Amino acid sequence: MADDVEHCRAALERCPPGHPDRPCSLHHLAVSLRDRSKQRGVLSDLDESIELNRAALLLRPLGHPDRSLSLNNLAVGLRERFFTQRRVPSDMDESIELNRAALLLRPVGHPDRPFSLHHLAVSLRDRSKQRGVLSDLDESIELNRAALLLLPSGHPLRPQSLNNLAVNLGERFTQSGVPSDLDESIELHQVALLLYPLGHPDRPFSLTSLADSLRDRFKHRGVPSDLDESIELNRAALLLRPLGHSDRSQSLNSLAISVRERFAQRGIPSDLDESIELFRAALLLLPPGHFLRWSSFNNLAVSLHYRFTLHGVPSDLDECIELNRTALLLSPPGHSDRPLSLSNLAFSLGQRFTQRGVPSDLDECIELNRAALFLFPSGHPDRSQSLDNLAVSLRDRFMQRGILSDLDESIELHRAALLLSPPGHSNRSLSLINLALSLQDRFTERGIPSDLDESIELHRAALLLSPPGNFNRSTCLNNLAASLQDRFTDRGIPSDLDECIELHRVALLLSPPGHSNRSTCLNNLAVSLQDRFTERGTPSDLDECIELHRAALLLSPPGHSNRSLSLGNLALTLRDRFTERSVPSDLDEAFSLFLQLPHTSHAVSRSDLAVAKSWVTIAEETNHDSALVAYQTALKFLDQHVTLLSSSSRHFDVVRMASASLAVDAFSCSIRHGALTTAVELVEQGRAVFLTQLARLSSPFDELSLLGDTGAALVEDFKQLSFRLRSAFDQSTKDQSPQIRQLTMQWNDVLSRIRMLPNLSWFLLPPLFSDLQKAAEEGPVIIVNASQYSCDALIVLCDQNPVHIPIDITRAEVTELSSDFQSIAEQFGSSDRQNKLVGILRKLWLDIVDPVVQALNKSNVHPGSRIWWCPTAEFTLLPLHAAGPYERERDNLSQIYVSSYTPTLATLVRARQRVSQYASTQCFVAIGQGNPDRGKELRCVAPELAAVAQRLAPIVSSFTPLEDSDATVQGVLDALNHNQWLHLACHGMPNRQRPFESSFAMRDGLLMIKDIIRSNWENPEFAFLSACHTTVGDEKSPDESIHLAAAMQFSGFRSVIGSMWSVDDEVARQVVSAFYDRLVDDSGRLDCTRAAVALHKAVKKLRGKNIPLEQQIVFVHMGV
Repeated sequence: MADDVEHCRAALERCPPGHPDRPCSLHHLAVSLRDRSKQRGVLSDLDESIELNRAALLLRPLGHPDRSLSLNNLAVGLRERFFTQRRVPSDMDESIELNRAALLLRPVGHPDRPFSLHHLAVSLRDRSKQRGVLSDLDESIELNRAALLLLPSGHPLRPQSLNNLAVNLGERFTQSGVPSDLDESIELHQVALLLYPLGHPDRPFSLTSLADSLRDRFKHRGVPSDLDESIELNRAALLLRPLGHSDRSQSLNSLAISVRERFAQRGIPSDLDESIELFRAALLLLPPGHFLRWSSFNNLAVSLHYRFTLHGVPSDLDECIELNRTALLLSPPGHSDRPLSLSNLAFSLGQRFTQRGVPSDLDECIELNRAALFLFPSGHPDRSQSLDNLAVSLRDRFMQRGILSDLDESIELHRAALLLSPPGHSNRSLSLINLALSLQDRFTERGIPSDLDESIELHRAALLLSPPGNFNRSTCLNNLAASLQDRFTDRGIPSDLDECIELHRVALLLSPPGHSNRSTCLNNLAVSLQDRFTERGTPSDLDECIELHRAALLLSPPGHSNRSLSLGNLALTLRDRFTERSVPSDLDEAFSLFLQLPHTSHAVSRSDLAVAKSWVTIAEETNHDSALVAYQTALKFLDQHVTLLSSSSRHFDVVRMASASLAVDAFSCSIRHGALTTAVELVEQGRAVFLTQLARLSSPFDELSLLGDTGAALVEDFKQLSFRLRSAFDQSTKDQSPQIRQLTMQWNDVLSRIRMLPNLSWFLLPPLFSDLQKAAEEGPVIIVNASQYSCDALIVLCDQNPVHIPIDITRAEVTELSSDFQSIAEQFGSSDRQNKLVGILRKLWLDIVDPVVQALNKSNVHPGSRIWWCPTAEFTLLPLHAAGPYERERDNLSQIYVSSYTPTLATLVRARQRVSQYASTQCFVAIGQGNPDRGKELRCVAPELAAVAQRLAPIVSSFTPLEDSDATVQGVLDALNHNQWLHLACHGMPNRQRPFESSFAMRDGLLMIKDIIRSNWENPEFAFLSACHTTVGDEKSPDESIHLAAAMQFSGFRSVIGSMWSVDDEVARQVVSAFYDRLVDDSGRLDCTRAAVALHKAVKKLRGKNIPLEQQIVFVHMGV
């Protein structure tokens, strides 16, 4: 080949420009270079060939007898370059236009017209494959038919023409699914093969083409003889392409694909092993740079994935992923194979996530599937599969993290995919299954009966498309059974449960030992038998269930992502048998299984957390010694689970449901076990979970400042990522959410690396009691806890062990008391309400606060001291600071101690540690909005701000008033970038259903909590929120403390004053005037640590006036 090229070069040198034979010499050298490129895969040879053909075309202008030949040669070179290297669309388009021009120069009757028809047909077929344009393929077929008519029997080119038409009809079948196209394709291939006798150089190609078509028909109709014949034809073709043959790698690939297909249908492991060896042999024959190397990487990866599915060897899956990554590198943006490369890598990462539970694998899988879908526009034949792929990965993430928007999007994508897979389409069965599974999940989540009924019908339709012998039949049986089980659970129809069990038994028979689905099948049958035992009490059902769960557990060794679920399933069924038969060994074994949960090594999912909660429940029910360890494990899992969620209020419901009552029950359990310091640690770990995670994004880095260069670089990365995540809070549109998830992955990665540095394994982990005790440095913190198991108070002191005070009230009574108080608070004003309010404040005193005060006295906390309340559950909604006997000659709490609140101890510790860098300068902004975008006019705002200005303007470094038209949302945010002290007088607007949309009403709209969280203010000190309801949060999750005052605290304000209900304008003005008089210290400067005492004294001043009690106690202090 090299000699041929050099010979042609020498000939060209003998034909300088102007020589009559130069066009011919250019043509010969171009052809030899193109042949060498095909032989060796050297791309530069093909580029040179194309340029030589261009030069030859210029020397053959319109009218030249050989112009059509030059047009054709250049078109062929461009088409080959499109496929072998850059996949530049313009190469394909230019090739087609050149072929059209050549065809015009070869009218009917021209001897070379069949060649031109053939070349144009091939280029149109290729463009159709790349872009999914069916009209290109239809035109290609008509051109093939026209060419065949010009080549009568006996013509040497007739076999090739038959093959070309057959290939195009096969391609149209793949895109449109018309069976007659495939049958005609096979018949044409068979006729062509008869015209290629033994010894003909094109016989191997004809054998391979017929083999591929028979394999396609087998995939469509499932006739075993088609696949067997395909394999034999491929073996015959391979024998005709011995070592050294240029097309041997293609024969190896084609045979490997057919053998792998037979494995998929019949499950013979030797077929799969042979497939892998054939693919490896094909890859060895393709040197780096060869245009077929991409497909070889891809084919080998698919077979390795099959083998991983069969045997579960991790190295097969890892190699599969690496091969897919290499294939993606060979498909850069713009490459026609890039969508498939993206999809393949996404699929293998999704499988690894299923096995090992690494969240980054799943997030990358989703982003790759999104990128692939973008490259499959409407009308593309692969769009249906791409929609399904993305939908499946989103459903997986829903299962991992519980984000409902992922599930809803998954269902819509699956519906779109099913519409593109009508009856007869090869993907219809898979689309039916996928949509059914997602609807089933949504039923489980929301309980809509129509979702479940539709799911069952879809599963039945999919099962009909998977007859006995079909590879997917076991999966279809399992899926239908699971949906019938859900319907039984929902509606109690016995026949649904019986059918479910029979389907699971058949599925298990189709998944023998060694099958990748065996563990799932064992688990599914066990769960349905347990349901039947619960329904009918047949002991053998429960015994069989336990043995099945044991077998499933053996298939989920330590490190497997399903390990926790298998442990939990077996433990729960053993508990059920203990309940039934009272055999102590069953309960002992159940708890021994649960005690393996703390050693979980895979990334934690929602199901892991659910299993840990089950352990908690059973330990409490049986009063087992492991209860405290169960709570610690569940809260550890909760923290790990929340860390995986990106910063969006859309995830708040996930957190709320995951953390419900866990912390308060853990506190109660710790108290009952005498572990008082553990009680403090656990209640901190499980409350205000969402805001605590957000607070990690603005953590102080002082303790990291002494690290070396590596540590310093990590800290800088961590700061930048934290800032970007906080700035992006709740702004994640569909377009932005991939970037938010990517930032979250990077943040978690850097956090892990910081924790690997010396002495930093604790960094941003839940704090220990020794850290939390610092909250009590300026006065005791009283945790008041309401749990279903007990109600307790715990006094945290700075220099001694916590003090426990049992509270003689139940959680149900606290809930009722809170509900009564909320009803009264909505109608404050009448004397009847005053009497009821006093009644509630007396009950709070008698049952809760007075026992605490007595304990404080015993602990030498002197009257007049400051104390901090840290209430949990419904206690957060009650005015503990205002409790008292409300009798003459007896003091109320406010006459004994100065009360403040804190949502968590860690919040108070952070506020104490955050000392302003601007101590020498005090910049104050007073913001008032009496005429907001929504809400009634507030007439006292202007006088209130005037009083603030009169008192503070002369003593602070700068005083900025912001009123009316200047008090806009952006105006407030800008002002807080330059001021550390804030007074805000406006309407407060709580949103109990969507707490992150609780807001302050400004002139142009609402300043919401999510806007506050996104802000990055420098060293804020103090905020007086002179607005209504600023401490009112989410009614369903009071322990999450999502309200306006808490948002200001978590955003950095060390000291905040807010209100528990509606504030009277005039009262607010009087409190504000008296408050600021007392906030100034002896040196004439503002001191935020005086805020609680200043408020205490300002309110005391109101008592002699004729002001309703509820207005005297409406304001509360939070922070230092």
